[in-house]
Amino acid sequence: MAEQTATKPKLAAVSKGLPVRYEDVLEAKARIMGKVERTPLRHSRTLSEITGAEVWIKFENLQFTASFKERGALNKLMTLTEAERRAGVIAISAGNHAQGVAYNATRLGIPSTIVMPIGTPFVKVEHTRKHGARVLLHGESIADSFTYGYQLKEREGLTLIHPFDDPHIIAGQGTIALEMMEDNADLDMLVIPVGGGGLISGNAIAAKHLKAGIEIVGVEARMYPSLYAELRGETPITGGQTIAEGIAVKQCGRLNLEICRALVNDVVLVDEPHLEQAVTLFANVEKTVAEGAGAAALAALLAHPTRFAGRKVGLILCGGNIDPRLLASVLTRGLVREGRISRLRIIGDDRPGLLAKVSKVIGDLGANIIEVAHNRLALDVPAKGAEFDILIETRDAQHTQEVVDALSACGYPPRRL
Repeated sequence: MAEQTATKPKLAAVSKGLPVRYEDVLEAKARIMGKVERTPLRHSRTLSEITGAEVWIKFENLQFTASFKERGALNKLMTLTEAERRAGVIAISAGNHAQGVAYNATRLGIPSTIVMPIGTPFVKVEHTRKHGARVLLHGESIADSFTYGYQLKEREGLTLIHPFDDPHIIAGQGTIALEMMEDNADLDMLVIPVGGGGLISGNAIAAKHLKAGIEIVGVEARMYPSLYAELRGETPITGGQTIAEGIAVKQCGRLNLEICRALVNDVVLVDEPHLEQAVTLFANVEKTVAEGAGAAALAALLAHPTRFAGRKVGLILCGGNIDPRLLASVLTRGLVREGRISRLRIIGDDRPGLLAKVSKVIGDLGANIIEVAHNRLALDVPAKGAEFDILIETRDAQHTQEVVDALSACGYPPRRL
């Protein structure tokens, strides 16, 4: 009570007239405390050196379902009436919200139904089922699933647990900033991924209340600039394949937009290479798994270094549910970008021993041959010649150049593909 009394002047300035108040976030904290992980906030010396900012990471990927979505889902579920609990709840989601609702509904003894698009990856469907939900696959897109889900809600008398456009969801997500500011009150900026806006709106209320001068910066994938466009009075143009599917939302929530108009300082856009690089850095530097959306805050620092240089920046690593095949692809592509995996094309005489000589040059320099493709039928190669595509692994780009120079000096100048 003393805390709320002491901060009343701030409260009036920050949340007056908004659909969610600071007190709502405090109530959410009291409600879910001990029932979700209080995830660590850690300083990253290496990422600070790479980005030029003082980087602090909130590891929400350490929640049981590997996403911050548990906070809002649990807070909403705990506010239901007894009648609503008996009737059951419904959520429409292809990802983290589905698992957050299913897991916490089961813990509270509430029947849950999750509607997912037909193309939802099998692993996400199975995880949601294992958490105790009735999973229904319907529609080619999430929009189709929403239409069906609303019909089912009315037909069966279920309570909708919206993924972001709900005051209790927003308040629950805002508990992240409470923990961040408790652990490091010196943060002067929070960088937060934006999909529907539940995460950024809740945390903007909490952080701005505790520290009026803190900057709140949202991050969206360039192909889904929904909040970015609306804050500028533009019509969002969205679409395309992004590895940050968790924030690939065509329009943010209306409650969320209202809060963001009042409290968010800026929204920046990031491209796919920066999202991939951020996922790779989390794996290689922090030894932790981030999904594309979860890595978006770090991607912003990589894409806009001057915007964040020298600032004490809190990043919310909001989720770690990434398909293993996609993660493998992203990490491998990272090796290619760094010059540690390269494909070299060599054209030479088609005679015995050529490949052995080339392999010796590469091996003597300490590089590793991963794959060799031998082509005698390419029309741009002499009839008595042969073309080799050699995939090599090296220490770094400089090491790769040393291999290229050595092959050239031996009379086999390669072309890098």
